Amino acid sequence: MKTFFDSSAFAKRYVEEKGSQIVDDICQETTELSLSVICVPEILSALNRRIREKCLSQRDYARIKQYLSDDIRDAMIIHLIPEVIAVSTKLLEASPLRAMDALHVACAIVWRADLFVSSDKQQVAAARKAGLKIKYV
Repeated sequence: MKTFFDSSAFAKRYVEEKGSQIVDDICQETTELSLSVICVPEILSALNRRIREKCLSQRDYARIKQYLSDDIRDAMIIHLIPEVIAVSTKLLEASPLRAMDALHVACAIVWRADLFVSSDKQQVAAARKAGLKIKYV
């Protein structure tokens, strides 16, 4: 199964919260994993916010960063090519999305994902409307 994760969902692999086990289960069933080029910076941004808020230690950050690097080693990283930009423009015109959320959905569409996984309700609604099979976690 070709699975595309947005940042909100993929981050659940590294921070224990509601939906983390579901994300891990989906990862085990996935034959091809894909992420947008913006996914890793978004996850690292969220983790650094947790460091600033004193919810995450530097040691844990370094460990999580290494796990993330290991996890994406074989992932298909979808870049912001003209086709992705064109699809994201259509998504923004058709649904109430933030720019980064539209880029994730557009990447999944261009890659022809079998499953789009997200923790963002508006993003999931837009992905469903665009014809993607979705999993909200």
